[in-house]
Amino acid sequence: MLAGGRELRLFFLMVAWLQSVLRGVEREAWIRFFIAVAGLTVAFAAAVYSTVFREAGSLVGTAIAASAALLIAGVVALTTVPYLARRVALERVRDAFDYDITREGAVYLVVALVIGVAALNTGNNLLFIVVSAMLAGVVVSGVASAGVLRGLELEVSLPQHIFAGRSVLGRLSLRNTRRAAPSFSVSVVPPRLKKAKQRWVWQRSVFAFPFRRPPEKQWLRLPDLSLRKVAEPEVKSGLLRGAVYFPYLPARATQSADLALSFERRGRYQQDGFGVATRFPFSFLVKTRRIPLKREVIVFPAVDATDELFEVLPLITGEFEAFVRGRGYDLYRIREYMPEDTARHVDWKATAKSQSLKVREFTREDERKLRIVFDNPAPGRISAEEYERAVALAASLSWHFAGEDTDLAFAAEGYEGAPDVYEFLHYLALVTPRAGASVLDQLQLTDDYNVILTTRARGSIPTRLWACSYFIFLENGATKGAPQLPAVGLSGPAAAS
Repeated sequence: MLAGGRELRLFFLMVAWLQSVLRGVEREAWIRFFIAVAGLTVAFAAAVYSTVFREAGSLVGTAIAASAALLIAGVVALTTVPYLARRVALERVRDAFDYDITREGAVYLVVALVIGVAALNTGNNLLFIVVSAMLAGVVVSGVASAGVLRGLELEVSLPQHIFAGRSVLGRLSLRNTRRAAPSFSVSVVPPRLKKAKQRWVWQRSVFAFPFRRPPEKQWLRLPDLSLRKVAEPEVKSGLLRGAVYFPYLPARATQSADLALSFERRGRYQQDGFGVATRFPFSFLVKTRRIPLKREVIVFPAVDATDELFEVLPLITGEFEAFVRGRGYDLYRIREYMPEDTARHVDWKATAKSQSLKVREFTREDERKLRIVFDNPAPGRISAEEYERAVALAASLSWHFAGEDTDLAFAAEGYEGAPDVYEFLHYLALVTPRAGASVLDQLQLTDDYNVILTTRARGSIPTRLWACSYFIFLENGATKGAPQLPAVGLSGPAAAS
C-alpha cells in the first residue's frame, strides 16, 4: 500500500515536471521546425529518385523528381528558415562578440607560425605536437573567455537630476548568473566606436556649361541630380568613457561600482549599448560581448553662482520686495510672537496692553509669487555664447528662487509643463533658438511678478508688462543708462518711467 502510494506520488511529480517543461516550449516554432525537417526529408528523397531515374534513362521522371526536390527545398527556405532565424536573432545579439588581438597574442601566434613552418620543413613530429598544443591553447582561451562573459548581466543606475559642470555618481551592477563557475578579470567598457560609413545619395545640383566658368558667364544652367558619397557621422559614447574593472565575481553574486559622470554642456546624452570585456585566461585576445542596453540622461544647465547672477540677483530681489510691499497688506490677526518672526511685524500697542510680544499677521504674507519668463530668440539674433549664458542665467535664477519661500511659475515658448523647477530645467536643457511669435505677446497678467529674459527692443515690449516685470535684455547696449553686464542689459520697473 505504501509502495503504491509512493509510486503514485512519483508519477504525479513526473507529470507536473513534464507540464512545466512543455509550458516553456514554443509550440508554433517546434511545429514549423518539424515541418521543415519533414519537407527537407521529402526533398532529399526526391533528389535520390531523380538520380535513380537518370540512371534508368527516364528523362521525364528525372525532371519531375529534380523539380520537386528544388521546389520543396525552396518552400522550406522561404517559409520556415526566416521565422526560426527571427526567433533566435535576439538571443544571438546578446552573444555577439568583438575580438581585439593583444600584443602578447600577436607574439604568441607569430611563434606558433614559425614553429609550424619549421615542422613542415623538417617533418619533425615533436614540432607538430608543439604547434598543436599552442593552437589548442588559443581554442581553450576562446572557449573559457566566452563562458566567462555569457553568464553576466549588467544593470546601470543613473542619477535623476544632473547639472552641467557638476560631477555626479552613477552605479554599475554586474551579476554572475552561473550556478557554479565564477568570472575573472571582467571590465565594463563603452561600445566600440563605429567607423564613419559612406553611402551613395542623390543630391540636387545644377548642370552648367561651360563647366569651369563663373555662374554669370555660363551659357546653360539646368537643374540636375547627382549621385554623391556622403559620410555618416560616427556614433560616440555619451556616458561611459572608460573601463570599470571587476577582478573577481563569484557565482550567483552581484558586485557594484561607482561611475563618475561629468558633462560640460547641457543637453541630451545617450548611449546605445555597453560591453563586458575580458582577457581571461591567457591574454591572447580581448574578447568583448556587446550588451544592447540603452541609457539616456538629460543634463540641466549649470546653476552655479556666476558674475551675472551676482549682479542681477540683488536688483531683482529689491524690485520684487518693492512690488510685494506696494500691493498693500490686509490685517488677518494679531497673535503671539514666535522665534522665527521678524521684528518689523511686532505690534507695540498690543504688546503694551497684553504685557507680551504680539505680532501682526497679514493675509498676503505668503503670496510671494514670481514668474520666470524666457523669451526664446530667433536663430542668429544673438551669438551661441550669449545664448548659452542666457539659458544658464535663467536656470540659475529658477534654482535660486526655488530654494526661497517663493511660489514659482514659468513661461516660455513651447513650455507647457507644471510650475516645477525640474520640468523647467528640463526644458532649458533642450531648448534651442527658434523662429516664431514672442511669448511676451501672449503673456497673461497675473498676481506674479515677472522676471523676463528677452532680446526684444524696449519699444516693442507691451506696456502692460512694465509695471509688474523686471527685464534682462540679452543684447549689448539694449537700454541706455540702465545697469549692464557684459553682453547683458538690465532694466527694472523704475527704468520704464
